Amino acid sequence: MNVVLVSTYDLGHQPFGLASPSAWLKQLGVSVATVDLAVQPLAQKTIAPADLIAFHVPMHTATRIAARVIPRVREMNPNAHICVYGLYAPVNESFLRGLGVQTVLGGEFEAGLVALVRRLSAGGEPGVNALQSEPVVSLARQTFLVPDRSGLPVLSRYAYLNLSDGGRRTVGYTEASRGCKHLCRHCPIVPVYEGRFRIVQREVVLEDVRSQVNAGARHITFGDPDFFNGPKHAAALIQEFHSEFPEITYDVTIKVEHLLTHAHLLPALRDTGCLFVTTAVESFDDRVLEIFDKRHAREDFRRVVARFREIGLALNPTFVSFTPWTSLDSYRDFLAEIAELGLVENISPIQYAIRLLIPMGSKLLELTEVRRFVGRFDGAALCYPWAHSDQRVDRLYQDVLSLVKKGQCQGRNRRQTFLEVWKRANQENESTAAGLRELRLDDVPARATIPYLSEPWFC
Repeated sequence: MNVVLVSTYDLGHQPFGLASPSAWLKQLGVSVATVDLAVQPLAQKTIAPADLIAFHVPMHTATRIAARVIPRVREMNPNAHICVYGLYAPVNESFLRGLGVQTVLGGEFEAGLVALVRRLSAGGEPGVNALQSEPVVSLARQTFLVPDRSGLPVLSRYAYLNLSDGGRRTVGYTEASRGCKHLCRHCPIVPVYEGRFRIVQREVVLEDVRSQVNAGARHITFGDPDFFNGPKHAAALIQEFHSEFPEITYDVTIKVEHLLTHAHLLPALRDTGCLFVTTAVESFDDRVLEIFDKRHAREDFRRVVARFREIGLALNPTFVSFTPWTSLDSYRDFLAEIAELGLVENISPIQYAIRLLIPMGSKLLELTEVRRFVGRFDGAALCYPWAHSDQRVDRLYQDVLSLVKKGQCQGRNRRQTFLEVWKRANQENESTAAGLRELRLDDVPARATIPYLSEPWFC
């Protein structure tokens, strides 16, 4: 059997979501080809001989691109079985089946792909009418295999790390866990994993890192939704990582709540080569944080910033800066807080223009307040549309997004883009009596840029 695994977009990483199942499927003795459309063309010679074509959709953007590509693939090969797997597959099951997708796999998808190949092979004809027997969502505990990256483009074709001294490092990517034990209402992980997470065995992670270091990686991104979901697993892993790769740096993603609960582990991150920690702050508005069920408050994040500054570890905060509860004043306050905390250089400008996405299955839809303002599900956009009750806020969002894109195209630094956004946010300030802090533009410091990846965060 010929299998083609397709990635459409994975934040500039060499896709773990192709490398991991490649190892599982090759163990069956089937022929596996991989295509990463972020850096490779969609070639007829690859698609035409395939019996099974499986698309990996770890995020919203990847799913929308896959939706555009699937009809082209069907034209190239009308007889192949089409599968979509990954985090965004099960929540968009009905939409994907409407495109002609026959198998949808979410959660721990490797075993599901193996079962699918066996089913199709046993049937003798993997045609378009084969019915799915594999669970759409599997949270079964897996013994992982070392990812097979042999068929993927070289690491130098992917995102790189920008250093504060102007240097660059080739970046690898792996995962030490999947899922999350928290239930943040806006998070796309929750509808699939429902508060559970799964560990990738430490020896598998280290061997995956080893192969990427041998291929030229000098920095590793651990792509876990929360590296401290399993703090003991994480602590043991980074010690072994640093012992074997003392010159290799890394970055992780950790929840604000966990940065406080497990603050005793932060020096170990610093001492084992962690250059920065991404954390989903989302908002400085405590009401929004409560609606999202983030389990932290504005003051908690201030404590995290102080602690990171104390131990000399860099933060990479992310936000949902435009929500139905954002006001002109609260947005201006959001920017002022970033400046006063000295985080302008820590934040990618795209974070000033992230608008709340409400996908199918979102726990936000459990709130009566949210159901009142969302429109009917938009299949093309793969989300529930919403408009702000104050049209000025929606105009501000569009203007800020334009400023961020313009700044990127013109090569502006983070401070320059921040100041442009600040000026625009002040054009429609509701009042000066709202208790908002004033910010003189000269007060925004120009600091040495912290290390950051060349691919800006997106969803």
